[in-house]
Amino acid sequence: MSEMSRRKFIKTGSKGIALATIPIIFRANPLAALMAPGEGVNGLKDYYEHFGVNESIINQVMATALEKGGDFCDLYFQHRITNNITLEDNIVSRAFTDVALGVGIRVVREDQTGYSFTEEVSLKAMKEAAKTAANIASGNKTINSVELKLHETPSYYNIDTRWEDVGIDSKIPLLQKINDKMFSEDKRVIKSQVYFGDTNDYILIATSDGRITYDYRPQTYIYAVCNAEQDGKRENNYEMLGGRMGIEYYTPESLDGLATRAVKNTVDLFEAVKPNAGEMEVVLAAGDAGILLHEAIGHGMEADFNRRGESLFADKVGKKVAEEFVSIVDDGTLPNYRGSLNVDDEGNDTEVTYLVEKGILKTYLHDKISARHYEVNPTGNGRRESFRHRPIPRMRNTYMLNGPHEKEEIIKSVKKGLYAEKFTNGAVNIGAGDFTFYLKTGRMIEDGKLTAPVKDVNIIGNGPEVLKNMIMVGNDLKINTFGGTCGKEGQRAPVTDGLPTTKVSAITVGGVSS
Repeated sequence: MSEMSRRKFIKTGSKGIALATIPIIFRANPLAALMAPGEGVNGLKDYYEHFGVNESIINQVMATALEKGGDFCDLYFQHRITNNITLEDNIVSRAFTDVALGVGIRVVREDQTGYSFTEEVSLKAMKEAAKTAANIASGNKTINSVELKLHETPSYYNIDTRWEDVGIDSKIPLLQKINDKMFSEDKRVIKSQVYFGDTNDYILIATSDGRITYDYRPQTYIYAVCNAEQDGKRENNYEMLGGRMGIEYYTPESLDGLATRAVKNTVDLFEAVKPNAGEMEVVLAAGDAGILLHEAIGHGMEADFNRRGESLFADKVGKKVAEEFVSIVDDGTLPNYRGSLNVDDEGNDTEVTYLVEKGILKTYLHDKISARHYEVNPTGNGRRESFRHRPIPRMRNTYMLNGPHEKEEIIKSVKKGLYAEKFTNGAVNIGAGDFTFYLKTGRMIEDGKLTAPVKDVNIIGNGPEVLKNMIMVGNDLKINTFGGTCGKEGQRAPVTDGLPTTKVSAITVGGVSS
């Protein structure tokens, strides 16, 4: 096979992107870097060949990683291909492809972690990285070879066509359709931006206790921003779609709906009012308002914060933290959702983890290290941004289960309050649980009815207190069609959140002085 034909994996969306865009580091390991990932990377043998390794090479690297007395080590191989396109007012203003390949090596010794990575997947480079990670321990140790046994995993994100097999000529019409629909929806629309991205991740994980597993992880999103003008006044808003899906997910109906919602979210702001500041009842809308659940409550249930005593939930396992009709789960098994995983980034099984069940805090979100500390099983929440990062406990798809109330019943119960639909630009203090969120889309509730849209509103509160003050939970659970990207300790990870319509008895609303 010629070198040029083996390079055809760079067709990932550009179908002709310049060869010069391949990082120079790839040329040090041509077998791993130049294999076309779309051609039958479906089994362990294919993944070995894809990364240019075998069981013997992996065992040699592990032996080096553990030679100073580490308790445990793992190797995380990754090949990521990402494409991004920006369409502004029907013109492609930006398009690029990013390709990354490497391996991260972690060594654990008691409570300490050593981590190193290399972008050159060769035996020499991996052994050098392993020596660096091994420096957390001291001494000499001879490690026998481990028989690596394949750990079979389910598949929560089957797709028809892998993204590297979809050319840019098939993607741009999707963005043009959204652009055209937004302009046709309302004559006040003056500008649009449509952002598109897709990712192919090929993952191979090997652990020193003999487990080896692999995963192919697709990811995609479309983010549409609408700008409108009325009587010299300008407003903007947005809408999103995405998940672990293929191009078949973007149907004409879903794209039209995305554009219509983006326009409506924007033009509604021309009629928006600024509520009076103060403490009031707040109804969290089903779906997008789940980000408050994620940020203000979910992070406090990640095991590392509790292990260090930083979270207000650190001593609450087995205790009541909410009303009996409140149950919260973190779920890695939802088909095609952004936060779902066939296997976590330590090679552990993913699952549905009940954090709060009928008002009682049941457990935390664990990676392998925190699970060992608490003497429990990992929950499949060991996640990392890439091979350049060590795994830490992270959320996946976090949502509240249905409660006993009707949406209409909840809204009718509010004399004067706020209906919060979509948040943005939040800040959370994990230790104290305090948060501030900017409300991008919402309405006033007056005499039990939804009335005027609102704007320029912040809500300020405390996560554990909000959890206690959830006094009505609807039966209309909605999980976001997109989700978001969560930041923690300098790492970003795709997540999703959701909840049913939920009434909180009191949250401070920052509006105008009365």
